[in-house]
Amino acid sequence: MTYSRQLLGSVRAPNRVAMTGPNLRTERRLLRQGYRVLACADEVGRGALAGPVTVGMVLVTAQTPPAPVGVQDSKLLSAQRREALAPLIRQWAPHAVGHASSGEVDEFGIMAAMRVAALRALQALVPAPDLLLLDGNQDYVSGHGQASLFESQLLPAARVPPVRTQVKADLTCAGVAAASILAKVSRDALMVELADSHPDYGWAANKGYAAPEHIAALSRLGPSVHHRTSWQLPGLAERQP
Repeated sequence: MTYSRQLLGSVRAPNRVAMTGPNLRTERRLLRQGYRVLACADEVGRGALAGPVTVGMVLVTAQTPPAPVGVQDSKLLSAQRREALAPLIRQWAPHAVGHASSGEVDEFGIMAAMRVAALRALQALVPAPDLLLLDGNQDYVSGHGQASLFESQLLPAARVPPVRTQVKADLTCAGVAAASILAKVSRDALMVELADSHPDYGWAANKGYAAPEHIAALSRLGPSVHHRTSWQLPGLAERQP
């Protein structure tokens, strides 16, 4: 199963701005180097045992107003707060979310799957960015050393702009923090949907991560079609044949 749901839209931002936390200083500094449109990106689901890996992107230009109040790294927010912020972010700036399925993680590896998800998000962005800011210290989007994989028909062509990486950008850059929220909300919704047909794994609560009830179900039932079976999944060694 390939996950390719994307979210698009842009309108005015809310009037209030946050006084602390992530801001647009880094984004504006990059734009002053001669770029017109900056895409800010973050991923979620990299360490999950089941479900997709997801990359969110938010576009920032010189005209982008301050981010909605309360935007932070998604890991610092409750699910309720993320859900409340997501529509404000969608109103604030153009955005997209791309997914790569568990099957793609198994077939190509996690880093290549993250690139698949990022390229799907890039493809959906309007206008196309001329610079990409990634959270972390790894450029998983440019695909250095992975050319043969992406010569296949895995994806339609997607132009990759120059990439900048920044460690802990989700804590300081409002665009990256906003992207992390959209990615998390989108992936969580997918996991809740998948939980309807696979209720024993507890995905509605654990979202595919290694929670005790998830590991116990793996030991009892084995993996589902949405598990990353190329991984050494916990619980399987204890499973009785």
